[in-house]
Amino acid sequence: MIELDQYEKKILRELQSDASLTTAQLAERVGLSASPCWRRVDRLEREGVIQRRVAIVDREKVGLNAHVFVQVKLNAHGRANLDEFADKIREFPEVLDCYVMMGAIDFMIRVVARDINAYESFFFGKLSQLPGVQEVNSIVALSQIKSTTQLPI
Repeated sequence: MIELDQYEKKILRELQSDASLTTAQLAERVGLSASPCWRRVDRLEREGVIQRRVAIVDREKVGLNAHVFVQVKLNAHGRANLDEFADKIREFPEVLDCYVMMGAIDFMIRVVARDINAYESFFFGKLSQLPGVQEVNSIVALSQIKSTTQLPI
């Protein structure tokens, strides 16, 4: 964990809200002049607190209407190859998030696809073909109540 001062916390809150701010705009919002603000942002980037700056795209507006949460359980042999499974999952652009879980399932995956037919193709053509997959439970999201990338800093 990295110690953050009040300005760095403000900087992170502002950048999580709008990463397109110029240094001058950001400095004004957090109450610093541009140079000290830039130095703080640079430090946060060098230390990996700010991993990258991205545009958040509305998935439905680009035609990705199916949002599916997938629980994957591997067989005993498959569990010995968790790294291999993880490496393969990273290659699939449909997979937005993948977590190793404790409990009855091994992985929780968040997938987007054009529609349910496209998800079906992903499921049968890619996911179910991975070595060691014993069970897959797909849960289709009907609507989205909240989605954020902003951490409560």
